[in-house]
Amino acid sequence: MTGYDDRDGKIWMDGKLVDWRAANVHILSHALHYASSVFEGERCYDGKIFLSRKHSERLLNSGNLLDMPIPYSVDEIEAAKQAVVAANGLTNAYVRAVAWRGAGEDMGVSSARNPVRMAVAAWEWGDYYGDAKMKGAKLDVAKWKRPSPETIPTAAKAAGLYMICTMSKHVAEAKGCSDAMFLDYRGYVAEATGANIFFVRDGEVHTPLTDAILNGLTRQTVIGMLKDRQVKVHERHIEPSELESMEQCWLTGSAAEVTPVGQIGDWNFEVGALTKDIAQGYEKVVRS
Repeated sequence: MTGYDDRDGKIWMDGKLVDWRAANVHILSHALHYASSVFEGERCYDGKIFLSRKHSERLLNSGNLLDMPIPYSVDEIEAAKQAVVAANGLTNAYVRAVAWRGAGEDMGVSSARNPVRMAVAAWEWGDYYGDAKMKGAKLDVAKWKRPSPETIPTAAKAAGLYMICTMSKHVAEAKGCSDAMFLDYRGYVAEATGANIFFVRDGEVHTPLTDAILNGLTRQTVIGMLKDRQVKVHERHIEPSELESMEQCWLTGSAAEVTPVGQIGDWNFEVGALTKDIAQGYEKVVRS
């Protein structure tokens, strides 16, 4: 496969569709130097982007949390995404909307005079964890911890917050793992590098509180599915020592969808009936 910078197709950029290879930014764009960037990852199923409007609303909220108001409305972002999917002839795809501080009068930490720019791209993308959806992903335990909400805007899907994710995933892959699980600054179970996490014990589900992590849209969807099935869901702080007693585990995210987990560090989990039911049920929900 060619690199993401060298493909045919169209990308929506600052209000218009441009050729894929022409969707470039200046080397002195503020985002490249100071991480002033927010984004959304979405999936399009059979021509329909799942929870599209909620993703657009969250993108605007993320921009506001970074003091970076995005100069497009939800309706305009929705139209841009639809235009990109159509222009590239896609029906099942991954959609990436991104907004950032561009190059302008400022080139220090402050960037209030620099324009906020935005782009939307889409491409075909299979299972995020490959065959892990069948046999269960293997996760490392990251050495880094998710920081306190007093230090970062945890409710923003901001590019800078993924720095430790990239480093942790590189280490995990070098160990033969698919991903890594973070603890938070207090030592509680937090999430994977790009997905929320769920556990099953005695027929009940346990998932970390989102007081230090992003409350994912897929996470919210799956909690709703569980409640519809009359499965008790505990949103709470989870100690790492509790993982030994957990029977099943899965990850959720727009890219990850619902992916079973077979191992985290020295802890092992079965790809059980509830995990399979939620994974299969989610496939139906996104296409309904």
